[in-house]
Amino acid sequence: MSRPMPRLFLLRHGETEWTISGRHTGRTDIPLTENGVKIIERKRGRIVGADKLIQPENICHVFVSPRQRAQKTFLTLFEGQTLPPHETTESIAEWDYGEYEGLLMSEIKAKNPTWTIWKDGCPGGESVEDVTKRIDEMIAKVREYHRLYKEEGKGKRDMLIVAHGHILRCFISRWVEFPLCLGTHFNVEPASIAMLTYQHNNMAEPSLTALNLFVFDG
Repeated sequence: MSRPMPRLFLLRHGETEWTISGRHTGRTDIPLTENGVKIIERKRGRIVGADKLIQPENICHVFVSPRQRAQKTFLTLFEGQTLPPHETTESIAEWDYGEYEGLLMSEIKAKNPTWTIWKDGCPGGESVEDVTKRIDEMIAKVREYHRLYKEEGKGKRDMLIVAHGHILRCFISRWVEFPLCLGTHFNVEPASIAMLTYQHNNMAEPSLTALNLFVFDG
C-alpha cells in the first residue's frame, strides 16, 4: 500500500511584549499578549479541523516547548478539539541567549559589534554546536515516527512542533541538511506555520514545502 509522504508542521508561538519590542526571549517565561491570543483564536478555524490543513485525527504526536507562550499557543489553537498526543520538551525550547537574554540587537552590538548568533552563539548560553546537537536529536525522533508511518503503516501521517522563532529557523536549516547558519535567511513570523516533508516520495530528500502560512490571516 502506498502511503502519502509524512509531514511535520512547525508553529511559532504568538505575539509577546518582547516579540513586539525585539528583545531576545529565550528562557524568560513571558506570556502571550492579549492580542497574541486573539490572533490565534481568529486563525484556528482556518487552520485546525476535519477539512483543514491540520486535522487533529491525523496527528501522530506533538512536541511543545515548556515556555508558557508556546503552551498557550498550542492549547488555544486546539481549543474545542480533542488534543492530539503531545509532550512538553526542552529539546525545542528557544535558543538559550545567556548574557544576551532580554537585550535588543542594538544593545548586543554595543557590547560586541561583530556578534552574530549564527557563528558566535551566546556567552553564558548555548553555542552553535549545542543547538545543532539538540535539533539533530529531535529531527532523528521525528524521522523515526515518519519512517514507522511510511514504511510500516504505524501511527499517523502528521506531526507538529510548537516552539520559537530562532529555534524553528535552526530546525528548518538542519531538516534540509544545511549548517545552522542557513537559518539567517528564513523569516518565521509569530503565529505562523511552516510545513516540512520530503520530495519525490523519498524520505532521503527532506524539504521545506511551505513557510509563514496564515501569517496574514490574523
